Amino acid sequence: MRRIIHIDMDAYYASIEIREDPSLKGKCVIVGGSPNSRGVVTTCSYEARKYGVHSGMPSSQAWRLCPQGIFVHNDFSIYKQVSKEIREIFYGWTDKVEPVSLDEAYLDVTTNKHDESSAVTIAQKIKDEIYSKTKLTCSAGVSYNKFLAKIGSDYQKPDGLTVIDEERAQEILFGLPIEKFHGIGKVTAAKMRKLGVFSGKELYQFSLKELVAHFGKVGFFYYNVVRGIDRREVISDWEPKSISCENTFSEDIADLDGLIVWLRRISQRLAGRMRKQDITGSLLNLKLKYANFEVITRSMQLPYFTNDEEIIYNYAEQLLVANWDSARPVRLLGVGLGKLDNEENEEQMMLEF
Repeated sequence: MRRIIHIDMDAYYASIEIREDPSLKGKCVIVGGSPNSRGVVTTCSYEARKYGVHSGMPSSQAWRLCPQGIFVHNDFSIYKQVSKEIREIFYGWTDKVEPVSLDEAYLDVTTNKHDESSAVTIAQKIKDEIYSKTKLTCSAGVSYNKFLAKIGSDYQKPDGLTVIDEERAQEILFGLPIEKFHGIGKVTAAKMRKLGVFSGKELYQFSLKELVAHFGKVGFFYYNVVRGIDRREVISDWEPKSISCENTFSEDIADLDGLIVWLRRISQRLAGRMRKQDITGSLLNLKLKYANFEVITRSMQLPYFTNDEEIIYNYAEQLLVANWDSARPVRLLGVGLGKLDNEENEEQMMLEF
């Protein structure tokens, strides 16, 4: 049986900002865009979360919910540096590390560099090492697969350590609200509630055939995970399947000429990143977010692999002109390339657009 640990830093960006400025301790710290800007919340302290503030929320809405909040701009240079320090701790235990983002990762410690048989002991030592080195807390989930380890790390936040073994898995999954199942988003959760599914207990009652009928192929995933089954490996070496750049405008742009100016800049930035990483792609993606936050994406297969700025821009312009709606101001514009030339198989991880 495998021994998997999921480490999730607690309110990562906000905790770093508080560490750097101790006067912020105990206050509603909101990291992201300014309240009078068009930015969004990256993360916030647990004090701010009590007011309903959460990541991805428009900063203006966060300010209305929590007017006493202290807004701090992102400083990704220090976030990345601290993340590097934390990963060094992980690699001190095992090479089977799968980073999910700057602030979370899976570790397979079934075999490890210290011949420690207890994954719980390893998780606690990692938590202690992280705090000793960074003065930041994290939460850990320990289980026999990735899904349950992820559930565990979220179970007793902040600064928690939850073990989910075979004997305890079904009890926890039955009592878990459906929104807490990793991989079930708001739309799917709403659909499940209409079917009378509010927790894992109700989800368990549905047959595989019923779940596939309601949710398609992902129904297989729901059927398995509510039974504690997840055979995914910890992937320690993967390459992205797409790369993208985007820009959120300080004011909505309602004219095509203005969008084309920005399209040129974004294409230039994307091409520069690709050349720096020495990668090319052949599937062009265009992303538009409108003033009402509705998002559309459109794709076009290019005739060959490229990272040339002019080619990216010219094809992206075709997509933009073909899909531009003069009646709808645009809040965000993004360009990306998929089907990268460093792909090896179809199971590589997709970077979020």
